[in-house]
Parts: sequence; structure tokens; C-alpha cells
Amino acid sequence: MTPMKEDYLKIIFELGGSHKKVSNKEISLGLGIAAGSVTEMISKLADEGLVVHEPYAGISLTAKGQKYAAELVRKHRLWETFLVNKLNYNFADVHSEAEVLEHQTSDRLATALDEFLSHPDHCPHGGVIPSAKGKFPDVSHRLLADANDGETVELERFLDNHELLTYLEELKLRPDDQVKVIRHEPFEGPIVIEKPGDQHEVNVSYKAAHNIFIK
Repeated sequence: MTPMKEDYLKIIFELGGSHKKVSNKEISLGLGIAAGSVTEMISKLADEGLVVHEPYAGISLTAKGQKYAAELVRKHRLWETFLVNKLNYNFADVHSEAEVLEHQTSDRLATALDEFLSHPDHCPHGGVIPSAKGKFPDVSHRLLADANDGETVELERFLDNHELLTYLEELKLRPDDQVKVIRHEPFEGPIVIEKPGDQHEVNVSYKAAHNIFIK
């Protein structure tokens, strides 16, 4: 399987495609690519029995696709955890390293890494780490972009994307942060937020707000 197909499976998994249907637009925003390219790749994945695509309804993973995606995500996030917790890598810089390492990781090595790390539940970006059997707890799939003006929410997790993570590091935002949504600027403008006790407003771009999950 090509790395691009694997990236699609992982992003569909992250967006909740194991439990619900995700849209072309969500995948497009998550991967930072044109919607037309998404349609073409989804057709290929559907032909391989990895996803189900219902026109005007959305895309979801098949059992086969979910198994493959969970295995990739598990190895990727175990390496991210190792790099941050044990090698002191920067929060935003581990994604590209983990992308390489996940493809060279056997099931035996993943099990050893999991044990060495004392069985972590989440990666540094807040994403759940599936078990060796592909099991994982339910997580929120609500986006910061969907929060209401005046609502206080907790940032749960960020999509694994180097550009996004670097951007959020510059904004000093991390998983588990509490933030209050001040307003949504019109015409796909930024979402304006502030941290409780801090009167400084932070502008989170429209695209980034669709890659941040809240609870």
C-alpha cells in the first residue's frame, strides 16, 4: 500500500470514520489537499474494500480498513510518545519522524515499545493509541470550528500534521487546555478564543479550527 493511501486511512480514522461518516471536505482540510483529489483516492480505497463511500452521505472505514488504520495509528503514536517523553523531541517535530518509523516497526517491536512506555493511552497531541488488538476508546469528534460563541471547551486532540502542530505551538495551545470561544469571524475567518484568566485574544485560523477536536 502506498504512503498516500495510508495517510488517507489514518485521517479518516482520526476524523471518526470508524463510527461515523466523514465528508470529503473534512478529509480535504485535514490533509491540506484539493477536494477533487480526495474523490479520486476514495474511489481507489473503496475498490480495495477499505472504505465505504455513500454519495452525499459520507465515507467510513470497513472492518478491513479500520484494522489497517488502527495498526498504523498505534505504531505512529507510540513512536511520537517515545520521541517526546524519552528523547525530548519538540511537540511539533515528531510527526515526520514517526511517519518513517511506523513503516519499519514490526508487531513485536510495537509491543516492546508499548511495554517500555508503560502502555500510554494517548500520544502528545492527544490522540488515542489503539491496543495491539485494534481496540480504542470513544473520543470526541466535535471540532473547535463547531463550538458556539461564548462557550468554554477543552481542547482534546490535534490532527497529526507538522504544519498544524507548529502553528499551534506558536499559539501556545496544547491538548487539555481550557479555552473560551469569543466569536467566529465571517467568511471563513478565524475563530477568536481566549484562555480563562487571560484577556489576550488568540485567532485560530479557519483551517486549524477544523483540525482541533474539543470536548
